Amino acid sequence: MKNTLLVVLLFLAELAFSQTGSVNGTINDGEYNDVLPFANVVIKGTQTGTTSDFEGKYTLDLKPGTYTLVFSFVGYQTKEITDIIISENESTAVNVTLQASAGQLDEVIITTTARKNTEAAVLSLQKNSVNLMDGLSLESIKKTGASSVANAVKNVPGVSIQGGKFVYVRGLGDRYTKSILNGVDVPGLDPDRNTLQLDIFPTQILENILVVKSATADQPADFTGGVVDIVTKDIPSREEYSLSIGASYNSDFHFQDNYLVSDKSNTDFLGFDDGLRDNPLAPNQDVPLPQQNGEVAQVITQRFNPTLAAQREQSLMDFKLSATAGNQYEIGDNKLGFLASLSYKNETKYYDEYVDGQIYRKDETDKSNFELLADRTQNGEVGNNNVLISGLAGLSFKTEKSKYRFNVLHIQNGESEASIFRQSNFIISSNNVKKDNLIYTERAITNGLLSGKHSLGSENDWTIEWKLSPTIARIDDKDFRVTPFRVSTNSQTGEEIFTIEPSESGLPSRFYRNLEEINLAGKLDIEKKHTLFGYDAKVKFGGAYTYKQRDFEVVKFAIPFLNFPSASLGGNPNLILDDENVYDPTTNSGFYIRDDSNDSDSYDSEVSVAAGYLSEEFKVTSWFNAILGVRFEKFDLIYTGENQNGTELVDATILDKSDFFPSANLIFDLDEDGNEKIRASYARTTARPSFKEASLAEIFDPISSTTFIGNIDLQPSYINNFDLRFEKYGENSDFFALSGFYKSFNDPIELSFIRRAYGQYTPLNLGDANVFGGEIEVRKNLGFIDGLQDLSFNANFSLIESQQDYSDDEREGRLDNLREGETLDDTRQLQGQSPYLINIGLNYNNDDSGWQGGLFYNTQGKTLQIVGAGDVADVFTLPFHNVKLNLSKTFGENKNSTISLQFENLLDDDVESVYQSFGGEDQIYSKWNPGQEISLSYSIRF
Repeated sequence: MKNTLLVVLLFLAELAFSQTGSVNGTINDGEYNDVLPFANVVIKGTQTGTTSDFEGKYTLDLKPGTYTLVFSFVGYQTKEITDIIISENESTAVNVTLQASAGQLDEVIITTTARKNTEAAVLSLQKNSVNLMDGLSLESIKKTGASSVANAVKNVPGVSIQGGKFVYVRGLGDRYTKSILNGVDVPGLDPDRNTLQLDIFPTQILENILVVKSATADQPADFTGGVVDIVTKDIPSREEYSLSIGASYNSDFHFQDNYLVSDKSNTDFLGFDDGLRDNPLAPNQDVPLPQQNGEVAQVITQRFNPTLAAQREQSLMDFKLSATAGNQYEIGDNKLGFLASLSYKNETKYYDEYVDGQIYRKDETDKSNFELLADRTQNGEVGNNNVLISGLAGLSFKTEKSKYRFNVLHIQNGESEASIFRQSNFIISSNNVKKDNLIYTERAITNGLLSGKHSLGSENDWTIEWKLSPTIARIDDKDFRVTPFRVSTNSQTGEEIFTIEPSESGLPSRFYRNLEEINLAGKLDIEKKHTLFGYDAKVKFGGAYTYKQRDFEVVKFAIPFLNFPSASLGGNPNLILDDENVYDPTTNSGFYIRDDSNDSDSYDSEVSVAAGYLSEEFKVTSWFNAILGVRFEKFDLIYTGENQNGTELVDATILDKSDFFPSANLIFDLDEDGNEKIRASYARTTARPSFKEASLAEIFDPISSTTFIGNIDLQPSYINNFDLRFEKYGENSDFFALSGFYKSFNDPIELSFIRRAYGQYTPLNLGDANVFGGEIEVRKNLGFIDGLQDLSFNANFSLIESQQDYSDDEREGRLDNLREGETLDDTRQLQGQSPYLINIGLNYNNDDSGWQGGLFYNTQGKTLQIVGAGDVADVFTLPFHNVKLNLSKTFGENKNSTISLQFENLLDDDVESVYQSFGGEDQIYSKWNPGQEISLSYSIRF
């Protein structure tokens, strides 16, 4: 018994003393603007230590306590970091940058504290970058309380988000901004956009977000505003698990009894439809008219879901949850790690006063009338439910000089929307219409990444990195249902009468849109360190290949009727396909399905981009670094489709372009540590038409009642980009930057309404354009004021001016509709370009107490949303002033639990777009109130 007790006591003692924490991080090379492999890391006063691997990363397991770490490498200044606190089962990050000793005979030792070093390390990637870059670390994202990449990235200088999804860099639209995932291309999930929507990426899967604003030869050439690189989490250095749960309440949206919904499938809560909304007809099935085969027309009509009306129920709160797990194992001298992450988000919105798609026109008969005339007003109610599920799983295997990584990411998104609108028409037609709209969109994207990085050579002076990334994206608009009734008033009783009149209100209709895109991307980067002009230098060369194939198909049906009194429905859409109202061949009356699909609604396109590049990074002097390079890209677009006139193209080569894209980045260090820099850059880039734009497609949108007309003759735009920036890095993450930029566009592409073709728009190569502006960013810890060391302030401001030449058609239309005393400028601003952007934040962070908080303000200037056509005025998005407050408290024995409280839109501002015309009052194009939201969440790490 005594022996057993002794064994138990020894085991417990061993268990108690074996509890450890760890310190880990990355050692950067201040000389090369790169990582520093095989550097020494030692606990001061001991023989305990390790070395960084070929990626500059290190990990050291230690017992709880306070330590001083010494970082050293031959030919570099030694750096000591004091006051490093190691806690039980916790991992402490300490990143350092070692500077070359510049030939000093005596050893130089730089000493700083852990807190100062850790905070400064947030900017190390930006500081050591060879191109002009802004970034957000995961910690920075947490401070703002952002739940998605879209919400987070708008805190980057010069970055704004349109529609809550699409990123604009320096006021340039999604055409000029490229979104990539882990450094490689991925397809978008919107047939009307050229880039990937960012609201589908939850912050739980992020390592960081990088926004590159100046090009280098290894970057893709098809960007102008910037490249947004979404970097997912890497394998953790030790075992870690986390769980988070949260809920949000908006008094305008939630627990509303009048919330609008459509019929639901059993799997809507999982982000996909279970088949309820599938097209009940087989592909290519013949749909006869009643006059052709009344019995078959009746049977086909009865197959369709009869629900056409928006329904009402009580809305629920938003809620979300996420979980992550990761670990790393020693396998001999190698390391094997895994990471898994799963997140779920369910959001509900309800707008009881939603104005959208109104049309106001200039008075064409009286040029002295400055006021805009209403052509169409439209307002109503909208209910929206958005479910987003993301899963990330990854494996990593690391040897002494190689690292292999395999990641799989799947994102599933289901969005349902129901709305009831009242529409009044005055000029082109004169009537009143009530519309029920039922919409469901299912989106899915699956991305795989297999990558490798290898350090070669006896002096580890060769680095080879390769990536292979296949992606499948699918978007299904399933059974869009639009049911219009013309509304008139009984002159005797005053009661409303609802009728279906094809020439006035249009017919009830159903749409099915399917987009599937396959994306295969690969890239190879080879780097060789060498000596040039007596200084360290680096040559980099490689290639990339991307293949994209997209199928887009639209199937649409109308629901006309024969010999039926539509007024008897009483404006109830659900009665249209009621059994007793479906077409009956015995009476030759009732509603039936008519196939209105057109070949011009569908297309099949392929794009391939083959690229090769060469660049050299070298020092001209000890303080002047240059990165010169050239990139070659061959772009091919192949198209299959036809227009309504019967013109057909099959596997036709629409674009075949081979171009060189030179770039130059110059970095001037103004002090020995590189804490003050001047960056200058030039690059030639391009913006290419999307699949849909360079096509014969003619696609009708039933919700906005507009038609897109493709332009088969569309050509790429070419842009010359110039940047100049001063940077100053200080302690405690202090940072100051002042930037200027200029961009000249040759043949920019813009969507333009077709004059006299109401509701039709097309992409055009317009005349030349110029964009120029400046940015200023300040991050300052307020510790220079006694008692405010836990407070920090950050602000960035962008001022942007653009000048776009008119097309001949646009100029003629504007001249014909000038008001008395109005003159036409030579240029106008670019579509989607914001004249200014402002971000301001005040942060509080006390590690000892665990309290953290922040107050943030974000806005952008009046932005040209829709370019007017002829008598239709320009539409501008007005500034939205968003103020939010975040509070969080970390607690628990190991401070592994956090509770957070967030307040959104404290000013209760509206989202509003207006028509603006010379001398006249603004008229609303769209307007809604996003309400004020309160969010509460709890997370735990173990």
